[in-house]
Amino acid sequence: MTADQTDPVVRTPHGAVRGRYEHGTAVFRGIPYAAPPFGPRRFRPPEPPEPWEGVRDAGAYGPTAPKPPYSEAFAQYLADPAVPGDDCLNLNVWTPDPAPGARLPVLVWLHGGALTRGSSAVPVYAGHSFARDGVVLVSVNYRLGVEGYGLFPDAPANPGLRDQLAALRWVHDSIAAFGGDPDRITLGGQSAGAISVGALIAAPQAQGLFRRAVLQSGPPEAADRDKARRMVRRMAARLKVPATAAAFADVDRALLLRTQSEVSRLGGPVLGGPSFGIVVDGDLVPRDPLEALTAGDAARGADLLMGWTSDEHRLWLAPGGLVERVDRLGAVALAGAMARCHCGHEVVRGYRALRPRAGAAEIVGQLVTDHLLRRPLHRLADARPGSSYVYEFAWPSLRPGLGACHALELGFVFDTGDVFESRMLAGDGAPQELADALHGAWVRFVTEGDPGWEPWDAAHPVRVFGDGPPRTAPGLRDAEIALWATAPASGPAPAPPVDGAPVRSADLRAVIRRLRRSGGVRGA
Repeated sequence: MTADQTDPVVRTPHGAVRGRYEHGTAVFRGIPYAAPPFGPRRFRPPEPPEPWEGVRDAGAYGPTAPKPPYSEAFAQYLADPAVPGDDCLNLNVWTPDPAPGARLPVLVWLHGGALTRGSSAVPVYAGHSFARDGVVLVSVNYRLGVEGYGLFPDAPANPGLRDQLAALRWVHDSIAAFGGDPDRITLGGQSAGAISVGALIAAPQAQGLFRRAVLQSGPPEAADRDKARRMVRRMAARLKVPATAAAFADVDRALLLRTQSEVSRLGGPVLGGPSFGIVVDGDLVPRDPLEALTAGDAARGADLLMGWTSDEHRLWLAPGGLVERVDRLGAVALAGAMARCHCGHEVVRGYRALRPRAGAAEIVGQLVTDHLLRRPLHRLADARPGSSYVYEFAWPSLRPGLGACHALELGFVFDTGDVFESRMLAGDGAPQELADALHGAWVRFVTEGDPGWEPWDAAHPVRVFGDGPPRTAPGLRDAEIALWATAPASGPAPAPPVDGAPVRSADLRAVIRRLRRSGGVRGA
């Protein structure tokens, strides 16, 4: 037999593609869902790809979106392969049965990476295990950084999010040919991918394109438009060009990435600082996604699976020894977190009472995690009782200092713990039983809408995946969340004394200077 006779071939709306059979799974990589976003299309909304003649080879991952590499500190934990080429708006499909009529459930996956890094080519996201268990897995590339989320006066906002919407439409229209059921699509993502999922759940243009959603360590949110403009203006000043899309489109890509890295090198969840994000644009994002979803006027029928890791902050602080540095800064670091989170000293004292042995880094990390992540997801679950399922991933990494950190659960969700890139975070010897439990819950949710535990109600049940069998812990984080009732309703709180130590603005600037000298916190 020839390869043409043994390899799977599927026809898409733009032409036929030839994949590969791997371990009984049909895999198609690098399928374009939109035209290359360069030349006259740079900083513009995605356009359909040009149709092709014959059969296009889909055996290898397609080009990844332009992005800077991770810093050396983060690169020891996070893999981020780069595939050169312009045709970066592509996706991959893993399916157990590439035939119309199979009507299998579908999971569309949006990768994380602070909207500046990451891709569908990360080996942790391989979809073989989902296909093995009867789910069609689709992973998506989209524009990143200033190319995807820069805010310009002469171009539409959120082109990266528009890429994701275009991919979702492609899946809805095309997935039946790969054995998927367009009426059983689940949209999922982690970190920045989950934030994107939240925006798409609330987007009027995305209604009807999916049935369920998974938000891992990322809430629905909208970034501050002024902050996004400042990022562009700072880049423009360094580049010595106008802060317009037309001017940026003429800048060499490599130079643009270097400038973006220079401007955003102190960004990150703990300290804040310059960063890119999804903004309210009056069109695809007509209002803040969390406000829209908690008001109940978007995707009313969507089932939600959402949660976090116990020690999200450790991935943000552990690289470069920042846990120890923040612990040494003590009261100054806590005051910085209070200003970052718009909370008062009563909240900090409450956290300290709940964690009497915790150092400053632990308190700062949990404060920021609750402010940015857990509180919004609590709000979302409260607005959708009966159709929301909440989890906490609590298994600590076997690598020192990471605990149950941000992104650690991914190798368990995808059941890819055997690949080196999963072991970069988890270490060697992660329990397969935990992967069976977590992956199995995700498969059940995508297939049936029920991951295997009770939905959110007045008791606030949280499914905990840690050492030993999974367990349900009602009200797991309620004590911390309740402390925020004492925080100001809006606006930055003053930085009051912490345990009697007066904190001045000069002290907070010193925190930033010291962390900058130590390598800063780069978004992960």
